[in-house]
Amino acid sequence: MFAYSRWDVIPVLAAVLQGSYLVALFFLFPTLPWWMLSLLGLIYSVSISWNINGIAHNFIHNPYFRARWMNRLFSVYESLILGTSQTFYDCVHKRHHQGNSDRKDEKGDTVDWLSIYRYSNDDEAESVWAYTFLGYFRDDIGQTYKILKARSRADARWGVAEIALVIGLALTALVLNWRFMAYFVPFYYIGHSLSNLNGYYRHYGGNPDRMGKNMGQRPRRFPGQQCQCRTTDLDLFRCYGGNQHTEFL
Repeated sequence: MFAYSRWDVIPVLAAVLQGSYLVALFFLFPTLPWWMLSLLGLIYSVSISWNINGIAHNFIHNPYFRARWMNRLFSVYESLILGTSQTFYDCVHKRHHQGNSDRKDEKGDTVDWLSIYRYSNDDEAESVWAYTFLGYFRDDIGQTYKILKARSRADARWGVAEIALVIGLALTALVLNWRFMAYFVPFYYIGHSLSNLNGYYRHYGGNPDRMGKNMGQRPRRFPGQQCQCRTTDLDLFRCYGGNQHTEFL
């Protein structure tokens, strides 16, 4: 069933737990006091960042299941509980590894769309505040689709389907309980902002001029907080909490 290790059941179950938590939060929303809703909302925010940088990140590099259709279904499930297409995330993240937070070239562009230098006004990393709180709004769906389509038309169609399912789920929740969605959206945004904050300090302090732009290069360790390694078994939890970052191609 599992492609690499039976221990992969742990991140899969953790993802199921997060989805169950979200469903429970939706149904318990009308009955809970504001202070508990605030606490539960913050927990969900942290779980978004933890999932993106742990479960979803590891899934991109090491798909959990042997069967392709199971990986497809898990990608859809992750898209629904995180509110972003995991197929599109895969495309953006692969470019992240190509550029590894590179500086802007002579045209003012970066290979890595997530580079901490991409939106800076000079040759230094941009403000952590701007990167953290504006990052969510910088995704270029059209550009991502174009690159994804050139790589695989099937993946491009699947990514669009995931986006459609996410929008459909959000609209359904809005119709069923608009007050919940008004409560939910800020915590959803905070969660993705926390993920950006995590990404910023994973790369801040590294040497962008020494990053390899060829995806075929073997992983190397560079100065600063950047580290490239393969995550196996329970390292998923260790890597998220420490200075290691899953960078296996």
